[in-house]
Amino acid sequence: MNIIYRQEQPKDYLKTETLIEQAFRNEEMSDQQEHFLVQRIRRSNAFIPELSIVAVNKQDKIIGQILFSKIWIENTEQATESLALAPVSVHPDYQKHGIGSTLVKKGLEKAKESGYHSVIVLGHADYYPRFGFKPASLWRIAAPFDVPDDAFMALELEKNALKKVNGTVQYSEAFSE
Repeated sequence: MNIIYRQEQPKDYLKTETLIEQAFRNEEMSDQQEHFLVQRIRRSNAFIPELSIVAVNKQDKIIGQILFSKIWIENTEQATESLALAPVSVHPDYQKHGIGSTLVKKGLEKAKESGYHSVIVLGHADYYPRFGFKPASLWRIAAPFDVPDDAFMALELEKNALKKVNGTVQYSEAFSE
């Protein structure tokens, strides 16, 4: 399968949102509003264009996407910048072909190259550990809402990046609108 992975461009936005809506349409653990979340993130100061990546097939159709945005891990003494991975989507016709995994790997690589040190994800406990994610609670990092411990995970992009970090994740206003 010939797939190109590249930075999402403004001309892609509508196609990407359509893809996200299709990818999450029948997802049990979803409110089917992820495409609206992406719209809000793009309008926020948490948006990082170079960490919005799409997978494009040889017919120039967007078949996958991943987005990372800025977040903070805060406690009473410090605030540490991190990234939220949300969402990652693959068109239903292209799922189970490694596109999502490739998007995650390329996204994490790009995040590290861009100087970020850690990533937080709320996702399937049987999917994200394959990329090195572990329960965020191991670093005493908590979600700002009630969520199963094994579904709220963190990844150090640099060794010991979270060693002296703990607190509650503060998502951008885009996540609460």
